[in-house]
Amino acid sequence: MNRDTDFGLAAFHPADPESARSRNLLWASDLTVLAEHHIDGARSQSFLVTHDGSVTWGVPGEPQLVAIKIQRDLDERLYTFETASHACVPFAQKWLIERGCPPDAIGQGDGFLTPADDLTVRVEEQIRASADRYEVLDSQCWDDPCESWTLVRDSGAAQAPIRVFLDTGDLNTSTYTMREGAFNDAHAARDWLDKRDGPLPEPPEYRGDAAALRARAALSRSTGPVPDPQASLTTGTTPPVGPRPAPGRSL
Repeated sequence: MNRDTDFGLAAFHPADPESARSRNLLWASDLTVLAEHHIDGARSQSFLVTHDGSVTWGVPGEPQLVAIKIQRDLDERLYTFETASHACVPFAQKWLIERGCPPDAIGQGDGFLTPADDLTVRVEEQIRASADRYEVLDSQCWDDPCESWTLVRDSGAAQAPIRVFLDTGDLNTSTYTMREGAFNDAHAARDWLDKRDGPLPEPPEYRGDAAALRARAALSRSTGPVPDPQASLTTGTTPPVGPRPAPGRSL
């Protein structure tokens, strides 16, 4: 993990007020780089997925990941700086891919939790390749339990268009799972997230899909405890959801 992030902007000036504001809102020393890719040239570019450690001490449940795209004009010594907050790494990667980052170049290195199963890998790949299919409605990130979720509207779904992507870490096994649940409306999805009174409802399109059928048992185990809103205020030593600093996570 890389601390004290260097944005490579020495002797550069913001090209517009929004770039200046976005840059000034981030303290490089608060960021841990989870994944990065750089492109050289007259208008060089940097793409980063970072974890903002300062968010852990802020509003409980706030997304802790920040996707960053930097573009530099080497001739004019100007830069543009774009950011977006996310709760789950694949959504941060998707945001960067939509803005020109090569999909295969923004993978995460060693030092993190690893996917627990093939379904996790499959769902994450689906997110990264989704382009504008998902409209993000809400997201949250928790240290205890080690969990994050993203609530979206799926424009490609023929049924149950509201989807929940639930990312759950297991620090004992140094693994994590990513699961997709389907709901008819956002109220039903939020009700499930609040109560966890049953298994995460599987997407209708999983039915008849041999690979997904094998994952049904795994989906039924996605139900977990409802996050305690006070947990982020009282468990400062708990590893954050975003970087998950346990051995071996890769994307």
